[in-house]
Amino acid sequence: MQKKPFVNLDKLNEIISEYPTPFHLYDEAGIRATAKAVNNAFSWNPGFREYFAVKACPNPYILKLLKEEGCGVDCASIPELMLAHAVGFEGDEIMFSSNETKAEEYEFARKMNAIINLDDITHIDFLAAHGGLPEKICLRFNPGGDLNIGETCMGHPDEAKYGMTRSQILEAARILSQRGVKSFGVHALLASNATERHYYPENAAILFSLAAEMHQTLGVDIFMVNLSGGVGIAYLPEEETPDIAQVGADVQTEFQRILVAAGLPNVHVASELGRYVTGPHGCLVTTAIHEKHIYREYIGVDACAVDLMRPAMYGAYHHISVMGKLDAPKDHIYDVVGSLCENNDKFAVQRPLPKIDMGDVLVIHDAGAHGYSMGYNYNGKLKSAEILLHSDGSFSMIRRAEKPRDYFATLDFSEFAPELLS
Repeated sequence: MQKKPFVNLDKLNEIISEYPTPFHLYDEAGIRATAKAVNNAFSWNPGFREYFAVKACPNPYILKLLKEEGCGVDCASIPELMLAHAVGFEGDEIMFSSNETKAEEYEFARKMNAIINLDDITHIDFLAAHGGLPEKICLRFNPGGDLNIGETCMGHPDEAKYGMTRSQILEAARILSQRGVKSFGVHALLASNATERHYYPENAAILFSLAAEMHQTLGVDIFMVNLSGGVGIAYLPEEETPDIAQVGADVQTEFQRILVAAGLPNVHVASELGRYVTGPHGCLVTTAIHEKHIYREYIGVDACAVDLMRPAMYGAYHHISVMGKLDAPKDHIYDVVGSLCENNDKFAVQRPLPKIDMGDVLVIHDAGAHGYSMGYNYNGKLKSAEILLHSDGSFSMIRRAEKPRDYFATLDFSEFAPELLS
């Protein structure tokens, strides 16, 4: 099966003439359309907000698009909070979901009046001492055990470092209520990249039931249930991305069944669908520069795992299109590799592809989330540029490629070679 890139070869050649490969390319029209689809899917809930996970694509130009579409942001560090502030997000538009949080991070988030998503009951006193307890707070839940959707085991929450047990959540809410907190939210991320339609509504049922229990047993006010992320995308061409409209309708059914029945019809629902919103609308564009014929056939490209580490880190599949050869037979078997001194620096392993000639442009799909943002500088490799393809067909660089001076910027070369920093 074949995936169709959101950009054609003529447009890519136009971009490459100005910005050489490798680079990450984002599709403004696709990002906006998906953000609208998410908001429409949950429009039955008047207070709904998509808190885009900044870690998925931490670029202010992307965040600005999403702010224009009515989204908030989910942050986990001071630099992510600073990005949010620079774009104009403030107060309840920001979720701060962090774990093993440092004092200065809580203090910074409290100064921005972000919604604190408290990861552990032991953080209550720590937050009180570093930033102070807010009037409303969110509590992160870990139900433990296995997460089973239908006949599929989707994960093992009791192996995850995040969140509190049910008894800890109730005790935390009791303590916080006594210490002046007036309203509570609950949050959980129980699976990653779930393409099953039923994951989100089942996660919602777990959290709605917990919220109802907190309200009924403790008498506390519930202002929000944050379903977090987890709704996946179709990395494999034979997979299907969940229909977000149907997912939203299924969550509404659970909302009516549990929260409305519990006398909580005004609770705000929230999501953090970073991968879903931007993942399919970004790609890594790279050029074939070498071929090697030994025990396998290798195609070497000018990108490497520095630019997209998911295949190296997880063995994750990312579809590859050889531009100009989309309809050509896939009659060659290649490992498509980068230049790192690591044998896991492979974008594809034994992948059927059309014959690749030197100079061919390759599009590595679904790199719009957890692509550039997971980059690093091993081997002294420099991170590539980010380009935004605007809805009108124009394009602009929204982050330049790194230069050697960026790599050396945190070193003091004054007694060695100061010219390296120029």
